[in-house]
This record gives sequence, C-alpha cells and structure tokens, in this order.
Amino acid sequence: MADITKRFGWRHLRGTPTAHIRHHRGGRLAHDGAGVSFWFRPLVAALSEVPVDDRELAMTFHGRTADFQDIAVQATLTYRIADPAVAAEHLDFSVDPDTGVWRGAPLEQLSTLLTETAQQHALDVLARTPLESAMTDGVTAVRERVAAGLAAEPRLPASGIEVVSVRVMALRPEPEVERALRTPARERIQQEADRATYERRAVAVERERTIAENELASRIELARREEQLVEQRGTNARREAEEQAAADAVRATAEAERSVRLAHAEAEGAREIGEARAQAQAAWLRVHADTDAATLHALTGTRLAENLPRIDSLTVSPDVLTGLLAKLGTGQGADGGRPA
Repeated sequence: MADITKRFGWRHLRGTPTAHIRHHRGGRLAHDGAGVSFWFRPLVAALSEVPVDDRELAMTFHGRTADFQDIAVQATLTYRIADPAVAAEHLDFSVDPDTGVWRGAPLEQLSTLLTETAQQHALDVLARTPLESAMTDGVTAVRERVAAGLAAEPRLPASGIEVVSVRVMALRPEPEVERALRTPARERIQQEADRATYERRAVAVERERTIAENELASRIELARREEQLVEQRGTNARREAEEQAAADAVRATAEAERSVRLAHAEAEGAREIGEARAQAQAAWLRVHADTDAATLHALTGTRLAENLPRIDSLTVSPDVLTGLLAKLGTGQGADGGRPA
C-alpha cells in the first residue's frame, strides 16, 4: 500500500522498491516506476500501484483419478508481475488518492486465475492416472504438467504475469482409501520387521550355541589338563617314592655296613681286650704262681679289705674269737706250722 500524506490540498505519495507506481494526470502518464515519490493533486490524478515482488500462492483442490478415487492436491505457485503496465491495463490496481488503498481486489483476481488454470491441468493429469500410480509418481507428473500448462497459457503473459515455479507438496486420497493403501505396505514392513527379528534371534541363538560349545570345549580341555596333571603328579609321586626307596636302601646298606664294621671293630676290640686280659691274667697267675700261700692270703685279705665297707666299730665276742683261733690253729698245722 502506498504511503500518502496530505499538505494544503496537495498529496504526497512515497512508493516502495517492490511497488510499481503509475500516475496519470489529465489522461497523460506523469510518473511511472518503482520507488518513486512525488506531489500530486487528488482531483486530477489517477494512481495505480502494481506489486513487482515474488508472491506465493498456496492451493488446495480435489480431483478424481482414473479409477474414480477422490484425491486432494496441495501445491504452491510462485509468480511475479513482470510487466506492470500491461497488468495495470488488464487488472484494476488503482488506489485511492487519499488513503493509498486498492479500490478493488486485483491480487484475488490473480489468485483465482492462477488457481483455476493450475487446477485444470492437474485434474487433466489425474483423470488419466490410476490412484496407485498417482500415489507413487503423481507428484512429479502433476508438477510438470501444471508448470508446462501455465507456461503455455496465453492469458498470463497477456496480463503481464510470469510464473516462477510450481511445487506440489502432496497428493492425499480419502482417509479410508489411504488406510487401505497403507495396509499392504504396513504388512510388508511388519513382515520385514518379523524377518529381521527372526534373523536376529537366529543369530543370537547361533552365538549362544557357539559360546556354549566354546565353554564345553574349554571344560573338556581343562578336564584333560587336570587328568594330565593328576598323571604327572602320580608319576612324580612314584618317582619320588622310588628315589626315596633307593635312598633308604642306600642308607640302610650304609648303616648295615657301618654296623658290620662297628661289630667287627667291637669284636676285634673285645678280642684284643680279652687277649690282653688273658695275657694280663696269665702274667698275674705266673707272678702269683711263684708266691707263697701266706703272701697270697695276705694279698687276698688286703684286696678284700679294700672292697669291704667302712667299719666304724667291731665287737668280737669270745665265741667268735675262739672259733677264729681254732681255725687259725688248724690252718697252721696243715701248712707245716706257718700261719696263713
């Protein structure tokens, strides 16, 4: 909308860079261009404001496919007014000189023109396309057909309109039909999910079996090594017992030999001692053989006295003394008158 201010019966218009202003005064074009600014008298001025920026037009309409199924089309057109002068001649872009507001609704007319033209070409494509094909390839087909149809439409260039781009966002069937179409796909997806689940479970079972086999193999190997360890321990024990027995045998042999040598030595010593004693005794006897009986008796008494216990006091009764003297007397007569 143009910015118009009032000053003493005059008006001042200040345009924008995206609005093309046409000012006719007395039937002649006084100002023509975008972003212009000028003074004018409202009673003799005819003003038009044509937007030259790119504009978006959203469209939603319903069509029917070749198999008589209703379908909704969501699309967006981007257009601009390429020739403002031509557009101002064919559409009412005039503005009020006091307020700067359009007197009519030119953009609504443009929207109706573009929507009906695009809808005509889209419905023509859908009418020859089954619903299943429309759901898979319909977006591209509708977009190309609408773009080609708008580019070939003679009324748009004649109105100074240029279509920049066409976008088709979605083709939507009725909810019941859409659910019916989704069912096979969902079943396929569910089947794929189930198959993936089964495969994952199978892989898990296979891995568990592999783990169990590895554990069993480890246990078998451990048992085998334990058996080898027991055998080795038995072998070591037998070898240790054999070595111990051999050592004991050697020790016993050595002890026996030592005992035999000791016995021989003791026997030899005893023999030598016996011989020495025998020689001593023989010598003693030889010595005493030449000694008289009285001397031997005296030696015997001396030896006996040496071995008798100590006598602190001795009481000799007359009876004992009488018998002793009698024995002494008898001994003297037997020995030839010599006392023993």
